Amino acid sequence: MLVVGFDTATPAIGVALHDGARVVSSALTVDARRQGELLAPLIAKVMADAGADRGDLTGVAVGVGPGPYTGLRVGLITARVLGSVLDIPVYGVCTLDIIAAEAEPTGHTEFLVATDARRKEVYWARYDAAGRRLNGPSVGPADGIEGAHDLPVAGDGGRLYPGAFGEPLAPAHPDARFLCEIVVRQLSMSENPELLPPEPLYLRRPDAREPGAPKRVTPP
Repeated sequence: MLVVGFDTATPAIGVALHDGARVVSSALTVDARRQGELLAPLIAKVMADAGADRGDLTGVAVGVGPGPYTGLRVGLITARVLGSVLDIPVYGVCTLDIIAAEAEPTGHTEFLVATDARRKEVYWARYDAAGRRLNGPSVGPADGIEGAHDLPVAGDGGRLYPGAFGEPLAPAHPDARFLCEIVVRQLSMSENPELLPPEPLYLRRPDAREPGAPKRVTPP
């Protein structure tokens, strides 16, 4: 088994390679405006660092959001192309679940993950102490989440809107190492893993829309 995983649903661009037993190489950078430029070189670097070739891959893991339209699309298109060209499966994981897998909410039975959704809103979900999602993902104003003031929060949403949540938790962004761990664990435990198709979780319409028909101009 050799699975490459990456996520571009947040300002972070993370890539990791997992051989079925452990993560053998990884890279992470944060640049919200350069996902399309940076993802392919990071994949190449991670593969080279591990001495692996694309032909060695047996699967692709990708974060499916929720996230802004443009950045999220970069990762999903890349994952689909790799899967199609190499004829290997592509597995999707909710980006908020990736963050939750790394968070350590010491002393709490529940916690939140919240990421920037722009428009003064966050993408969020609620988890138990073991990182199992209880509800969500959803999108809305940070100060509109019931009980958020009393719960610790992972993800950059807590840092953007500190007054809306409890104490901030690491990590701020998804780490592709944990994405790969989630996928490999699911594949090893079940013939029907609880993974998502490589389809985007936008939760709302993208900011960019096709222009409508031009308005008719009536002469005076």
